[in-house]
Amino acid sequence: MKACLCKSFGPPSNLLIEEMPDPVAGAGEVVVSVQACALNFFDTLIIQGRYQYKPDMPFSPSAEFAGVVEATGEGVGKVSVGDRVMGYMRWGAAREMVSVREADLVHLPDAVSFEVAAGMAVTYGTTLHAFRDRAKLKAGETVAVLGASGGVGQAAVEIATVMGAKVIACASSEEKLGFARELGAELTIDYSTQPLKETLKELTGGDGVNVVYDPVGGDLSEQALRATAWEGRFLVIGFAAGDIPKIPLNIVMLKGCDVQGVFWGASVDRDPDAHRSNMEQVLKWVGEGKLKPHVHAVYPMEEISAALEEIAARRVRGKVIVKP
Repeated sequence: MKACLCKSFGPPSNLLIEEMPDPVAGAGEVVVSVQACALNFFDTLIIQGRYQYKPDMPFSPSAEFAGVVEATGEGVGKVSVGDRVMGYMRWGAAREMVSVREADLVHLPDAVSFEVAAGMAVTYGTTLHAFRDRAKLKAGETVAVLGASGGVGQAAVEIATVMGAKVIACASSEEKLGFARELGAELTIDYSTQPLKETLKELTGGDGVNVVYDPVGGDLSEQALRATAWEGRFLVIGFAAGDIPKIPLNIVMLKGCDVQGVFWGASVDRDPDAHRSNMEQVLKWVGEGKLKPHVHAVYPMEEISAALEEIAARRVRGKVIVKP
């Protein structure tokens, strides 16, 4: 099979496309013929050795995929050869076939394409876990989404809207905010020109927001935390800005608010049944037309370096998909 391989840490241009042996399904494992896989911001970090996971060399980037079951190992009983599935595997999906645990797979309805499904697990899985499992988001609450036009930001605007929340999309340009309004955001803030804390307060009549969804980090985090309402919830999603903020704990005390870590990858391992339930809900919403995942572009595997460079340069709206 053909695979994209990282053999030394470095920029996307270091990646190689090579042939390697087809995988074999062991006990409890399933071999999937990958029809599409997705790239995320963390893929730009993992190939440089700058992510919390540091795979043994050589490895393939891409953590999520969709495809068709090619073979099953001993003890597999929930999926069969020919089934359409989607899955998550931390890294390794940028190849023509993958071998994964049966527990890592979710059945894919015929109404959802491989290209759309491949880009759903990380962004929509993270977001529904954040809102439903961590923040216990309620209809009628106000949610501020930072980085609202990126992969998880897009998902956060959409899912919060579907769950009945009022969304304030926050991003760095009017173009990005226009995209967020198309996704359902009621209000917007351009934090390249508007002070985030003061504007969030103004837009909520001084009350502050109930939930902050922060995949950005950096200087924006403390500003957003200071704009939370009494007993608000601040969701720590990631640090796309590069800097991990140091939060003054007196803010947390004075607001009676919660700072909640959202480590979706670990939650999938610890509670795969809850993850499957969340993804089934997301797929149901997609089938009903309530969620419309946006695919930024589809690249052949031979152009995966260019795709990663687009992500690193923050020129992406929605998900970047690769077809092996």
